[in-house]
Amino acid sequence: MPSLMLDIALSAEQLRAVYQGHANRIMLRSRDGRRVSLPAHHLRPFLTHEGVHGSFVLDFSPDGELLALRRLA
Repeated sequence: MPSLMLDIALSAEQLRAVYQGHANRIMLRSRDGRRVSLPAHHLRPFLTHEGVHGSFVLDFSPDGELLALRRLA
């Protein structure tokens, strides 16, 4: 299963546009330099008052379908 490593550092202020309905995708860059357009709702389980911060693994199918977003310990 293909995967990408992502280091995400988004403040609550940066995510405000998503939750106000002005945006529904987040553009991120993987550790290997690839750009990823992630549907914002996949970040909800990781959202705190400070935003979303941490290292994550994005698992996807060979067809590019998102299978899982997991936080690394």
